[in-house]
Amino acid sequence: MAEPQRGAPTVVAELRDGPLQGRSVEAEAVEGRPPKTIDVDDADRGTCRYCLADWTQTGGSATYTFLYRV
Repeated sequence: MAEPQRGAPTVVAELRDGPLQGRSVEAEAVEGRPPKTIDVDDADRGTCRYCLADWTQTGGSATYTFLYRV
């Protein structure tokens, strides 16, 4: 996953399930909201795509659920 730009607002993305279950990563906010999907690098040098678990989320973190490997 690309590093958020320095000074850009971020949210903590909590990965609920899938290959990266239990991890948390920072994701750059989009128009003040958590991004709808995020791509996260895994240990096998691949990438896993996650999406918001619920469309309505508040606070500095958001829960994401696994979609598929890209």
